[in-house]
Amino acid sequence: MSRQGLANFPLDKVELEFHHRHRLLDPSARGVQRWEVSVLVDGQRVGLLHAVRGLFWKADDLRERLGDEQSFCGVVAEQVLDSAGRFSSAFEDFTEAASSLLVIERLDLQEQEPYADPLLVAAVVASVVDRLTENHFAVVLPTADVPVAGAALLAEAGRLLAAEPFSEELQIMDTSLAAPEEAANRVRGLLQSLARSGGGEGGESDWEDEDGGEDAEDVSVRTAAVLRFALEELSAQAWEDVAEFGDRPVGRGQGLVLGSLPRVTWARDRQWRRQMARCFDDLAADLAPGARSVVPGCTGEEMALHLAVDRARSMVLNRPALVERAVAGLPEDRGDLDWDWCSSVLFEDHDVLMLFDSSLDGIEDSGNDVNQAMGMTNLAAAAWFVPFDPEQGREAGRGFRHP
Repeated sequence: MSRQGLANFPLDKVELEFHHRHRLLDPSARGVQRWEVSVLVDGQRVGLLHAVRGLFWKADDLRERLGDEQSFCGVVAEQVLDSAGRFSSAFEDFTEAASSLLVIERLDLQEQEPYADPLLVAAVVASVVDRLTENHFAVVLPTADVPVAGAALLAEAGRLLAAEPFSEELQIMDTSLAAPEEAANRVRGLLQSLARSGGGEGGESDWEDEDGGEDAEDVSVRTAAVLRFALEELSAQAWEDVAEFGDRPVGRGQGLVLGSLPRVTWARDRQWRRQMARCFDDLAADLAPGARSVVPGCTGEEMALHLAVDRARSMVLNRPALVERAVAGLPEDRGDLDWDWCSSVLFEDHDVLMLFDSSLDGIEDSGNDVNQAMGMTNLAAAAWFVPFDPEQGREAGRGFRHP
């Protein structure tokens, strides 16, 4: 796809305005909500996305309700709900545990570039999904063959957001799975990169190749400072966990760090946990004051960096005074504190995050079909600290911060 249409486009001025209205005492409004999402550029509306939110547990008969909406919703009702109003067996087999629907029904958008760009539309859809769904939602989009406004753009946006084809008319994103969220982060990261660079003149490689040159892993000075602070904080907490739990197994949410790791790590011993704590220390050292480059060298460091990016994002939202102190006196940059961009470019892939997906249990096994098909390496907990490139591995005798 060409990115020429987004060159010099004010992406930082794109806003979404959500509108939903129903009568307070209208019982029919409980199970189905119609939303209109305006796409605004510098305050002017350039598009309108129509979405219908179907809550199975609130609607008396979701099939009838969606069918009454007609248009694309009627097609969805016929294909994912049976005559008794229950989800069809084909739909239940297709999704992990979806209990509600968000139907992206149509998109009225100015057809000229840069508005009619699949990447921009994918980012809009991703934001709508974030706002109107939670876990256990199925997001349904039309394919290009459906005769509704914006079908071709919505179909391409679905592809970019890891939607899977359900039929000739429908494609579905399952919010219970990791892939759609990873794809959404990738879309946002690419848009953030375009916002920095003012666009580009590439073709399909703009989507397929995220490296962006030999310095793609460099972050701004302020970003590095906050990320280093997050790594140091996680390191301190990981070492507290080592001292508290030793060789004892942990469960979900236990400890300060250990219980937030994937389940495959919960029974590891004290020595493994010391190595995990050292991953935070090593990455923090890489981001010593003035440094702007950090490259995870093993699976443990990839996980540590993912946790640090999430912690840094949370710090910006919830601890602004601390962040302000961390960046005081440092030069400003357009890329400051852009955590979606960090998630997109600091990692070769996001395979390690699949370990959080219960539907993919066993994927860490090198004999697993998905593992082999995707060429995954070092996902088993025992291999987390094996260097990806032995020739560039860290000094084996560097020791530990704590005994």
